[in-house]
Amino acid sequence: MTKTSTIWKGKHMFESTHQGNTIKVDGDKKNGHGPKALLLSGLAGCSGIDLVDILEKMRVQFSDLTIDVEAEMTNETPSIFRQINVKYQMKTDPNNEEKVRKAIDLSLNKYCGVATMLRKNSPIRYELEILQ
Repeated sequence: MTKTSTIWKGKHMFESTHQGNTIKVDGDKKNGHGPKALLLSGLAGCSGIDLVDILEKMRVQFSDLTIDVEAEMTNETPSIFRQINVKYQMKTDPNNEEKVRKAIDLSLNKYCGVATMLRKNSPIRYELEILQ
C-alpha cells in the first residue's frame, strides 16, 4: 500500500508527505508543483529509475540523463492529458541507441506502473536524443 498525507497551508498551497519526505503542491504554481506536473514528474522518475536499472544490467555506459515530459491538454473541464510526450536525452556511445530504445520500451510498456496508469487515458510517445 502507498499512502500520502496532505495538509492545507492556505489558498491553493498544500504540503504532502510520504514516508517522511515532503513536497509542496501549489495550484497557483508559485511555491510548488501543480498537481498535473507532479503526475508528469512521477512518470519521468518512474521511467528514469527503470532505465537506469535496465541499462546497468545491459552494461550500457551513459551519463547526463535528462527526461522532459509534457502533456497536451484537452479544452474541456476538467482539462486532462490528451497525449503525453517524453523526451530522453543522455550521453552514451551512439552504437548503444538500439539498447537504449529497448530499455525505454521495456520501461514504458512493461515495468513503469505510472506509465501503465497514465496510458489508460492518454497515449504516451517518446523520443530519444543521444548527446556526444
